[in-house]
Amino acid sequence: MKLTQTTVNDLLAQLGSADGYMYLPGDLDLQALTDLLASRYGTPRTLVLDGFADPTVDDSSGASLLVPFKDRAVKIRAWAYGNQWVGTGTARDDEGVVRPVLVVAQRQVPEPLPVAPDECEDVDWVDRLIRITGWTQPAQRPDMHWAEVESRLGTELPTDYKRMVETFGEGAFDAWLNLNQEPWTGLREDGLLIWAGTEHKDLYCWRVAGNDPDRWPVVVRSYDLEVDLPFDYQAAQFVCRILVDPHHPFTMARYFDTHWFMNYEESD
Repeated sequence: MKLTQTTVNDLLAQLGSADGYMYLPGDLDLQALTDLLASRYGTPRTLVLDGFADPTVDDSSGASLLVPFKDRAVKIRAWAYGNQWVGTGTARDDEGVVRPVLVVAQRQVPEPLPVAPDECEDVDWVDRLIRITGWTQPAQRPDMHWAEVESRLGTELPTDYKRMVETFGEGAFDAWLNLNQEPWTGLREDGLLIWAGTEHKDLYCWRVAGNDPDRWPVVVRSYDLEVDLPFDYQAAQFVCRILVDPHHPFTMARYFDTHWFMNYEESD
């Protein structure tokens, strides 16, 4: 079977949006299938390796993908995408033959608790972002050398931004909002540092004002607007709000009911 993104689309369409799985031809290039899925969904999480399931896997990290195979799964890797889990790997069929498989399952992510305006200062927005996206992987860049980055930029950076980079690594929220691993300085002459951007070429920045970076406001420079649009809150709170607040001017809530983070790093 020759694999292309069109082939993958056809296979996923056969499975539909409900829970389902299929055994694939034995001559299928499983690594090619994994690479194609990773190119659209990001880095997978390994649920089963050499027949042993990761003991930490639960409903929040794709356990429903393993249900059809019971103890017959040999190797399964999983991706979170919107309201669906997608998995591929190998499993034994009813005759005990190890075969490539493709499996999907519905994904449920707990709704984030609403926050009243007067409670915002007490909220851990990075933790809330983890819950909103259903993020279950370990911290991707826990050893970032922030001192070097800040020395290069000539300024300290907001704490919540550094935690986002350490937690999620290189990738995009809802495969759309790209998180810069180091702020861009292209708008520095305007007093702005760019910490994220979108496919629509919106730039999410900070207004570098004052000596406390944790109090820098977010500023959006959009190619659809003639003026910069300021927001009186920090980066992690900004991301949380555009993901779930349908009234936010840059909301993603009108497009997706369930949110995720696509990690771009290659898997081992």
